[in-house]
Formats: sequence, structure tokens, C-alpha cells
Amino acid sequence: MLNKVIESAAAAIADIPEGATIMSGGFGLCGNPENLITALHARGTGGLTIISNNCGVDDKGLGVLLQARQINKMISSYVGENKVFESQFLSGELEVELVPQGTLAERIRAGGAGVPAFYTPTGYGTVVAEGKETREFGGRMCVLEAALNADFAFVKAWRGDTHGNLVFRATARNFNPMMATAARVTIAEVEELVPAGELDPDQIHTSGIFVQRIIAGSNYEKPIEQRTTRARAQS
Repeated sequence: MLNKVIESAAAAIADIPEGATIMSGGFGLCGNPENLITALHARGTGGLTIISNNCGVDDKGLGVLLQARQINKMISSYVGENKVFESQFLSGELEVELVPQGTLAERIRAGGAGVPAFYTPTGYGTVVAEGKETREFGGRMCVLEAALNADFAFVKAWRGDTHGNLVFRATARNFNPMMATAARVTIAEVEELVPAGELDPDQIHTSGIFVQRIIAGSNYEKPIEQRTTRARAQS
């Protein structure tokens, strides 16, 4: 089907079952699929495994799913801004697999490329390597890391067309494009949805072949994780 437009976020996520594994794009609170996360929260689907660089903050991004106890396991890299995450992890309520950030990105990329595993020197000699195969390459010890795949991927793009082609902006290109390739079903939300043919082919970051559903997002909050300012110079 060439026209992949779904009428709403609620309709786009309606078949996600309990216990699904979901990749969710973004970096901090930038490039988050806000509409899809909100719809999943409203639907109440639980028992989820979420693969994401971070888990938002207490009441923003993926943090809303965590607060509602819809997430059973997080596979992520950076979790330092979320107190709910901390308390659930320390109490044993939330299972957590912490992954070095570059390794996480490569595990997702490998999943999309059909590479089942790869060796990396990152993490050798640390708890990251515990229980994993190691091997020496060129005088450096490396750890075998398995690729990551998911049942669904939630990605957020700046522009997209009805065929599912996507254009990302700046920091939103962290994790979103590679996640689009690594899931069985990729659901994209975009700030601007245009007819097929309107996007410059040379500017497309993710081909529509990787996207099964696309929605026009709305009411983006785009919160800032930490706002740091300085006083204006006195004239």
C-alpha cells in the first residue's frame, strides 16, 4: 500500500499488544514521538519493553508511560534525569539494561541491517561485558554485542509524505532513522505531512520502504530538559 497515512495516533497504535517491544526515537526530549507516546499512555497498554536512548523525565516523553507503570523493562543509555526511573529501578520494579550510547546506536543499526551481532572494544573489562563472549582483534579485546530489533518503532520526523518518506531535523536524527529500519512495524509521526513527490529526493533521510504507518502530529510541546540561561549584560 503506497498511501500509508493513518487518521490518528490512537488508530496507529491500536494493535500494539501487551508485552510488546517498542523502539522510541529521540535524544533527551528532542525528537520524541509525543503523539504516539500520548496515545499509548491513553490506551493503557502495559508490560512493555522500551528501547530508547533515555526515558524522558518524570512527566514528559516516555516518563508518562513509566509513571503509569506501563513499562516492565528499559534498554537504554542515559537515565539520569528521571526520578521515577530511579525509584522503580532501585525497588526492583523496573528491569533495566544499561548500554553504552554508541553501542546502543550500533546495536539498533545492526538490527536494521540484518547483522546479528558485532564486536566492540567498548565496555571490555566492565560490568557491560559480564556474561558476554570476548575476543582479541588487533591487540584490543572486544565484546560481542547482539543486535536489537523490536515489534514496533515510534519515530518522529520534521516532514514526511504519504508514502512514508521522512526528513529529520538536527538532533532528531539521533536514533530515529536507525530505529525506523529495525522494527517489524514502524510508525512515524511528522510535523508536516505532504503529498508524495513534494520532498526533495536528495533530502530524504529515511525511505518510505521502512515505514508502515504515518500520521500528522499536532500540539507539539517540545519541552526543554534543562534550561540554562545567563543574565543579560547591563548596558
